[in-house]
Amino acid sequence: MSGEIERPLREITAARLSLGTSGEAVSTRESLRFQMDHALARDAVHAAMDVALLVRELEERGVESLVMRSAVTGGRQEYLRRPDLGRRLAVESRELLHGAASLPAADVVFVVADGLSALAVERHALGLMDALRKRLGEWTVGPVCLVTQGRVAVGDEIGELLAAKVVVMLIGERPGLSASDSLGVYVTWEPRVGRTDAERNCVSNVRDGGLGYVEAAERVVGLMRGAKALGASGVGLKDGEELKLL
Repeated sequence: MSGEIERPLREITAARLSLGTSGEAVSTRESLRFQMDHALARDAVHAAMDVALLVRELEERGVESLVMRSAVTGGRQEYLRRPDLGRRLAVESRELLHGAASLPAADVVFVVADGLSALAVERHALGLMDALRKRLGEWTVGPVCLVTQGRVAVGDEIGELLAAKVVVMLIGERPGLSASDSLGVYVTWEPRVGRTDAERNCVSNVRDGGLGYVEAAERVVGLMRGAKALGASGVGLKDGEELKLL
């Protein structure tokens, strides 16, 4: 690849393009950078979410939160080996939500889960929620549910128990060698246990160097409006679809 083509590409992507070489091998600098990025990705997968910090920062914003966990009981290794357990709530967390079910039903419930990168949640979840809450208009909002060892589908059970119209799940995405702190957002209309990934929409790569909070929030709220107009989320709903349906 010529230098003229290489430079513009490196300005728009963090992918490893046209790596420098030393003889027939990759240069020492690139080899060390690869090892560092791989270590950061591994650390992100195994890191624990700082729930106390999130609760405190939500309280400072005047936002109520509920702390719960998934059905994973054996720590991070079990979480990685048993994704099915991360999709369901622990018994005591279900009981907590049964108690909260006496509250007035909200239009939208935000669920924050560590997923595969607690680092992404700690860096970006609150900033994105701030941007989202400014754009919700007449949507009523329930308590923010913080879930440790959670997968995307755990939001379906939470939304069903709280009788929410839509669940917005903020979750750490699988780290890559170019980003270990990427946050994903999943929108599910009329959440209930058994929803499939085809019935939800995703806005991904929310991070510095990726999708900014404002743009991500506008996309998510647009999907919420589109889902409300369509009466469904998922493969039949695309970004901007609400403009055609309203």
